Amino acid sequence: MIIKDNKKYVCKLDWAFDIIRGKWKSIILCHLLDGTKRFLELQRITHGVSHKVLNEKLKELEDDGLICKKVYDELPPRVEYYLTEKGKEYANILKQIELLGEKYF
Repeated sequence: MIIKDNKKYVCKLDWAFDIIRGKWKSIILCHLLDGTKRFLELQRITHGVSHKVLNEKLKELEDDGLICKKVYDELPPRVEYYLTEKGKEYANILKQIELLGEKYF
């Protein structure tokens, strides 16, 4: 058993999966692997995620250091999201899992 940030994990694999646990985080990361995206673009390509949930998941991914948010000083405000190096590592692994899914579907 390991403890990180006052949470208990069975092992480091359990901790690594906790960062991307849930339906939307993996999907968001894979879409950002294709390049920087704006909020509405992410909402459109993730089909079915609500504005509130997408906002929450983006904030969690940002807090975990997987994505960065760039806010432009414009009116109306423009916000873009992109992967950090850590996020790219996770997204590349997720892409490999996606390819396995395609192969055995």
